[in-house]
Amino acid sequence: MRVKSDDLDWLYRDDDEHTRVLGQSGGPQQGGYPDPRQGYPDPRQSYPADDVYRQEAPPARAPGPSGPPPAAPPPQRHRRRRRRHPIRNLFLTLLVLWLAFLVGTPIFAWSTIDVVEGYDSELPDQPGTAVLLVGSDVRDNLTPEEQRRLGTGSTDGRRTDTMMLLYTPPGGKSVLLGLPRDSFVEIPGRGDNKLNAAFAYGGPPLLIRTIEHNTGIKVDGYLEVGMAGLANMVDAVGGVEVCPEQPMQDKDSHLDIGAGCQVLDGPTALAYVRMRKADPRGDLGRMERQREVIGQIVKRAINPMTVLNPKRWWDLNMGTASSLARTSDTGIPTMFGAGVGLISGFTGSGISMTVPVSNPAAQTSAGSSVLWDEEASEEVFAAIAAGDTAELEKYHK
Repeated sequence: MRVKSDDLDWLYRDDDEHTRVLGQSGGPQQGGYPDPRQGYPDPRQSYPADDVYRQEAPPARAPGPSGPPPAAPPPQRHRRRRRRHPIRNLFLTLLVLWLAFLVGTPIFAWSTIDVVEGYDSELPDQPGTAVLLVGSDVRDNLTPEEQRRLGTGSTDGRRTDTMMLLYTPPGGKSVLLGLPRDSFVEIPGRGDNKLNAAFAYGGPPLLIRTIEHNTGIKVDGYLEVGMAGLANMVDAVGGVEVCPEQPMQDKDSHLDIGAGCQVLDGPTALAYVRMRKADPRGDLGRMERQREVIGQIVKRAINPMTVLNPKRWWDLNMGTASSLARTSDTGIPTMFGAGVGLISGFTGSGISMTVPVSNPAAQTSAGSSVLWDEEASEEVFAAIAAGDTAELEKYHK
């Protein structure tokens, strides 16, 4: 049987207190145990945690070969001196200005074009775009000096010598369809007469309505070129080359040129496309010469020298715009498509043709007139209205 002693109560206590564990800081040499000479402390007395449970943090481990490398000091940034390229900068500046001039000139010229009354079509929309190109024979807006230079005379009234329908399909070849001015057609509200009479009676609105009525093709845009405008365009591109097989003289148009290839200036080119009475083929021969001259203008206009020569580019745009008229619904996108069609038509990738004719000199109530071939012309009009021009290759001239 165990005999309790007061001095050993701390060792054999009955409570549930666990035996304290001394840390590494305790020990006989470090004074970790009580000194018997000082008396034993009460075991139930708590000790400071720092004295009993103190643990020292292990020394920092030096990074070994496998540890992360020490962070490198940030690199010193040296301010580099920027190299200047005055020649290159000058070239880029000139290039930007040149592009602005090339784009800005036609936009500015377009803003100066006169706007005329149009016609609200009743036909349904069709694939592609059809633009009516009209060469006006109006002399009222010409000065006496221009009338003498161009040899037009001073006859009053509104007439048109040239009518072409430029159709650009959504796919396939574009078509430049010539409509003879003496075509015998039905003019709404006016009966049967020559096609150019519609322009004389009611200007662009009645002419557009008449063409739609007789062809079934919806006219999406209208552009009218005056006689002075054609002459200005020819001069702006440096003249046009023609190659007649025989000498040509016509007192009404003031034309007098020899046979063989030659370059015509503006007034002479205008007389060349206006001549009719001295041509044995009459209006059909004039239509071919009109397409010939317009084709020469287009080819010279897209020549790189026209773009690289600022004076020629300015004169071409401003000279053309000065004698143009358009309807309000003929915007830049419509005319851009027409321009693409003209280029393709006169560079071999389009179709240039005249409406099929059965009789070029039929005697009618309106005098000598041009009669369309009903079956062939209906085929042409239907193909354009449907947006399919593949079948029109056989009419290309």
